[in-house]
Order: sequence, then structure tokens, then C-alpha cells
Amino acid sequence: MKKHIYIYSPSGAVRDKAAFKRGVARLHALGHDVELDSAVLTSYQRFSGDDDTRLAAIHRAASSKADVALISRGGYGLTRILPGIHYKKVAKAIEQGMLFVGISDFTAFQSAVLAKTGAITWAGPALCEGFGVGCKPGLAAGLDNATANAPDEIMEACFDDVIRGQGEGTGWRQHREASPNAVDSRAAGHGGTFTIHDAKLWGGNLTVLTSLLGTPYFPDIKGGILFLEDVAEHPYRIERMLTQLLYAGVLKRQKAIVLGQFTEFKLVPHDRGFKLQTVIEWLQQHIKIPVLTNLPYGHVATKVLLPVGASVDLAIENRDAMLFWGHV
Repeated sequence: MKKHIYIYSPSGAVRDKAAFKRGVARLHALGHDVELDSAVLTSYQRFSGDDDTRLAAIHRAASSKADVALISRGGYGLTRILPGIHYKKVAKAIEQGMLFVGISDFTAFQSAVLAKTGAITWAGPALCEGFGVGCKPGLAAGLDNATANAPDEIMEACFDDVIRGQGEGTGWRQHREASPNAVDSRAAGHGGTFTIHDAKLWGGNLTVLTSLLGTPYFPDIKGGILFLEDVAEHPYRIERMLTQLLYAGVLKRQKAIVLGQFTEFKLVPHDRGFKLQTVIEWLQQHIKIPVLTNLPYGHVATKVLLPVGASVDLAIENRDAMLFWGHV
């Protein structure tokens, strides 16, 4: 089923033009019509255009009548233009069926749209890092060209399900360290099995989300399921941000915390055993709600798509977890 996909750049400038071209070509190969925003490759300082240019790109995307509005890449830039977004225009486009999809810095847009309108957006790939992947020199040894340069099959399958209206949920297995008792005291005596019903799914990039705390663009979600991921942040920085959310009362108001992929950080000798699992155990000791791990979402090739702002059910059986949202 052919879809109309609008590519725009609301954050950082596209530096990897080859990845951009590969991404567009891949979407064409999958049978979609791809429309490029007039400023999609604009560059101003580190941004994809000045603030007015990027705001106009968002509004053109909302007015494009496309099936999907897909960002070219993340980076930084959305937080500084949140006051200028026409949220009613974005919400109207979503009401008419448009899917806004992105990752990383896009968390700022998604959080603001949720806070201002309650509309649902999708955490998923960006064009360049999702569909425009290609092997670096030397990494393709022993692989044919198609295998070496193909986007992740699971990511593409999830994207395809969502844009065709067939995506209803996702499942994964938690890290081995996540015992039922550590995940949730309620699981004790029940074989590590429990279900959370009718909770709003929200979150995204931890750094971006934390930066919105105390602003009108931070969603006021009670009884939700908060999912988090990040890249190139040392575990102590992750803990510091979680501490801020904890002391602000955000975490205790949720029904569950779901941790995705935290990647590309480097431990150092003076950490002396302090690692990401240390942070997870610390968090589990400080809140009385389930803390789940290993959600396949983040700055990784294999990622699912998640409806930010949708009502979901979460089912746990020992290490296995399932999120259900039905047709969104």
C-alpha cells in the first residue's frame, strides 16, 4: 500500500547527505511517494535553517496532507522553537490521519504536542539513521551489499505495520538481571505475572524530556507508563536526570517506568563498578512501581515504534513484557 511520506528537518542540519539520499531511495523502493520539504537540506549554524525556517517546515508538514511526516534527523533545535509551533494545526493534521514520526530531539515536539493538545505522535526512526543506514568502510567484510547496507528488518516491519494501521503492540524480553521481585513487589507470589491497564504511554529521550521539566511543554501525566532512552550519556548522568524526575515527583505518579536502550557511553576506571545496572537498581530502590528494562527502542538499529500519548496495557510474565495499544 503506497503512502505519502513528507520529509522535513525541524532540528539539526543534515550533514550526511549520502545517508539522506539512501533513506529517500529506500522509501521509494518500499513503494512510497516521498515529498521533500523545500528547506529539508538547509543549513544555518548547526541547525537545519534558522528558527523561522524550521517552524515553517513543521507547519508545511502539517499542511501537506501526507500520511506520514518523518523527520530527516534529530540533533538539537526543537526546544528553542516550541513557543512558535501552531499546535492546533498539528493536532488537526493528526486528527485527519497524519502520523508524525521521529526520535531523539523529536521528543521535545512530541512532549509539547501531548502537553498542549493530547494528540498522539509516534516514537520511531528518522530518515537518515533509520532508512539511510550504510556500512562504514571495513564493516561489510563477508556480507553481500544488500545485507551490509539494508535498514533493520524489525524497524522496517514495525514502521510498515504502523503506517498501514496494523500495529497493535510490541513485546520484548528484559535483561536477565530484572527479577520479578525487583521489577515490582506485587509480582511476588504471582509467578512474576501482572498487568497494568489503561495507562498513557509517554516519554522518549531522557535528556530532552528532562530539559522540559518545569515548562509548559512537559506533559502532566498521572498513572502513565514512562519510557526512556538516551545516547552518549554516562550512567552517572542518567542517574542525575532520573534523580531530577524523581525529586520533581514525576516518577512516583506513573504506573511503570520502561527503560529502553542507553548506548554509546564509555565507563572509566574510577567508576569502580558503577554502571548502568547500578543506576537501574538504585531506581528500583527509590520508587514503588515497576521498572522494566531492555525495551527495543533508542539510538539503535532494531527499534519498535511507540504511540506517544496513547492508552496502553502492559503485561509482564517474568522477563517477558508486552505493550498493547490496539488500533491507534
